[in-house]
Amino acid sequence: MVRGLVRGVGAGLVPAALVTVALTGCSSEGESDRPQSGASAKGAAKGEAPGKGDAAKAAAKGGTVGGAGSPCVLPVSFDLAADWKPKAVKEDKQFGLTKQGPVTLVCEIDAKPAGNIGFLRVWTGGRAGDDPRKALEAFVAEEAKSRAKVAYAQIKAGEYAATEVTYLNTNEFLDAPKKERALALTTPKGVVVVHLGGLDNEEHEGMLPAYELAKKSLHGA
Repeated sequence: MVRGLVRGVGAGLVPAALVTVALTGCSSEGESDRPQSGASAKGAAKGEAPGKGDAAKAAAKGGTVGGAGSPCVLPVSFDLAADWKPKAVKEDKQFGLTKQGPVTLVCEIDAKPAGNIGFLRVWTGGRAGDDPRKALEAFVAEEAKSRAKVAYAQIKAGEYAATEVTYLNTNEFLDAPKKERALALTTPKGVVVVHLGGLDNEEHEGMLPAYELAKKSLHGA
């Protein structure tokens, strides 16, 4: 159902927002501080949460985003995979569709020109000194109200200490559990969350190299 919705309307913010609004289930995840290990191709076929081996293929750099003069001016900058296109997002003050937990969507980086259906999304908010783990937990609670196989880990994202989460979105409106992941870090200007979803698990896997490129190249804007 979701694939048809996205292809019929366009894979922008509106379909994602409609799915978000439709999420009414209760959380059923078993949360863990240990990252999921051994997520093999067999596991991926079963819809298991992704592991470290999923992004073995490196993405070619195609530019940067975040600094002054870029399409999205952010508290951080990072490298973009080739052909991915960033676009600033205006805050939806009427319905709140651009807000998840303590952060607000400010930038969408579209994978369609590179051959995938999905976005790398950047959310900002909060204050300097906020706990990125708590911010990420609140974000995930809003982004996927029904979820499973949630695993948090402390990581290094470029020059920042960060918290990363992998999980399965088990929203009843999806055709099948869908892999998602995000990281959060704190800057002097507040919290930054970088989220990767995708139309389905296959698209998520195809976009992981771009996410990993962004993660390893994060630095102050």
